[in-house]
Amino acid sequence: MRYTIDHELPRRVRLTLAGRVSVSDAAVLEPMLTSWAGVERVRVYPHIRSVAIWFRSELAKAALLGRLDALTPTQFDTARAQTSGTLAPVDMPVVRNIARLAGAHLLRRWFMPPALRTIWAAMHYLGFLRAGLASLARGKLDVPVLDASAIGLSFVKRDPKTAASTMFLLDLGDALEEATRAKSEHELIRSLMAIPQSARRLEDGDEVIVPAQNLRAGDLVVARTGMPVCVDGVVERGVALVNQAALTGEPLAVERTTGDDVFAGTAVEEGEIVIRVGAEPASTKLRSIVNLVEASEALKSEVQARRESLADRFVPWNFLLAGIVAATTRSLTKSSAALMVDYSCALKLTSSISVLAAMRQSAHEGMTVKGAKHFEAIAAADTIVFDKTGTLTEATPRVARVLTVAPDWTEDEVLRTSACLEEHFPHPVARAVVAAAAAHGLEHRERHAEVAYIVAHGIASELDGKRIVIGSRHFVMEDERIDVACGKQEFIERKLEGLSPLYLAQDGKLVGAIGIEDPLKPGASEAVASLRAQGIRNIVMLTGDNERTAVRISAEAGITEFRANLLPEDKLAYVEELVRKGRRVIMVGDGVNDAPALSAADVGIAMGTGTAIAQEVADITLATGDLGAVVRLRELSCALMGRLDHSFAAIMGINSALLAAGIAGIIQPQTSALLHNGSTIALAAKSACRL
Repeated sequence: MRYTIDHELPRRVRLTLAGRVSVSDAAVLEPMLTSWAGVERVRVYPHIRSVAIWFRSELAKAALLGRLDALTPTQFDTARAQTSGTLAPVDMPVVRNIARLAGAHLLRRWFMPPALRTIWAAMHYLGFLRAGLASLARGKLDVPVLDASAIGLSFVKRDPKTAASTMFLLDLGDALEEATRAKSEHELIRSLMAIPQSARRLEDGDEVIVPAQNLRAGDLVVARTGMPVCVDGVVERGVALVNQAALTGEPLAVERTTGDDVFAGTAVEEGEIVIRVGAEPASTKLRSIVNLVEASEALKSEVQARRESLADRFVPWNFLLAGIVAATTRSLTKSSAALMVDYSCALKLTSSISVLAAMRQSAHEGMTVKGAKHFEAIAAADTIVFDKTGTLTEATPRVARVLTVAPDWTEDEVLRTSACLEEHFPHPVARAVVAAAAAHGLEHRERHAEVAYIVAHGIASELDGKRIVIGSRHFVMEDERIDVACGKQEFIERKLEGLSPLYLAQDGKLVGAIGIEDPLKPGASEAVASLRAQGIRNIVMLTGDNERTAVRISAEAGITEFRANLLPEDKLAYVEELVRKGRRVIMVGDGVNDAPALSAADVGIAMGTGTAIAQEVADITLATGDLGAVVRLRELSCALMGRLDHSFAAIMGINSALLAAGIAGIIQPQTSALLHNGSTIALAAKSACRL
């Protein structure tokens, strides 16, 4: 590929490409270059043939430029085929639209005979009149009624020139507002598209974890308890309960078995299915994201909804003011000035643009927020509740010790059997057991029957005709009624003190235990301290683990309040109790067992390293397991609320001043319209900036 380097900054380079760059070319270049090693972000500007690339190091830059030098048209065409269905950059013809509107308006004024200009203005007015009458038919006094009335007054004054100018300014304002909104929505969608997903593809009978965008129609992928369905397809075999709430709104999971359709954006609550991929993952992901963005309009914050409602209530006062001005001044010009300025457009546009900007910025930083009201809930929160495993502690815990308590079982056999059962589930503890078996070179050929996962308890199956279970002390000793001699229990507690134990039992007898070391995440204590400094007074840790482990982790994290030995229903009850007491609660979790509590909190945050069910029910999903993102989310939320307050004050001040100036005769109605639309666009552009 031919290019020249325009300029360079630390960790960023801007290139100009040789030849024409189309919008579709840009749609291929951005994801292709972003996927290259060492590249953090790419922006393509097709109209000026420019590419801005952010990279991690000088070594990455050298590799990047080398690959660009070697890129052939054939390779580019291959990439184009692979990115079919991805989001193309919006071709924003703002300048072209302005030029078209302005050119047509000037041509009519300069070259069209007055009589024809009047006819054209009257015909163009019909569109405004229809919109106003439609609002009146619905019993609304809103902006279309204001616009139709203001233009109509110009015709009443026999001033079609002013009417034409007013309509031009309104058309121009609408074009700019639509362009601003579309650009903000597009930037949000593009940011969300960049958040990665993975899938388990079957290759010669083995499961291989691959990026979801690498899947192709006809591939077979596995989805089991807690995992996402990241493709549209048909169930090839197996049976599972699939949560489709994101698509259908139905809270109860539905059964899916051989021959049934499944869809991207859903998640498996229980069971295991093999799916044959139907549509390309890129297009299905795009559909899910567009649905999310559209749905976010229905999830406005109370502040946003209240102010937009207030804006609509101002419109009748515009008419009252115009009537008073007409009665006292007998001036149609001053009366029309009272109708030319409204608060509604600016308040609605700046509010929605501010929210889209916050959603876009959070997406850039790896946080998917499903609506403005969740920003408001985070800004207002006074309590945050953390799950322990995978949230405060590492998403990759380690096996620290393996014990055997049966004479015919070795430590290797305990670990091998445990891994054989745990490999079917995505929980961090399960991954730790599987990783430990692999590190010890223990192969675990499947000899067991179908595996049943009991949420937050453990796993049950049959091995060589004998029932085998692995899980928490509560599950093994109480639910499964495994009798453990007092001496054995004391031995396990002594050997695994400070560790999280997993118990393994076969045919009613305890055969071994595994101690899981659950180290605190780097930066967890700093994140807790920052949240407390930001005004969150109550910080609590909930865990199904034992008291000793909870004491150690909470002390390391700087958390003074915790609850241990909890079941999922206990976590849910605790969060519900906090909400009943009037607390504004944030719940942060990652597992299947956290889903009920995430749903019950004022706002639920799911760690991206956790299960799809947690991410499905949560209001916000973090792409990583970094707790610093929660701190950043609080900062963004408070900044958004501040921006909404500032925009509200500016809109009320500017438009009130324009109304007063128009009524006083200081400025003409056309000038009022120009300044009103100009200030609206300026405030919208400011709202679109980074928080």
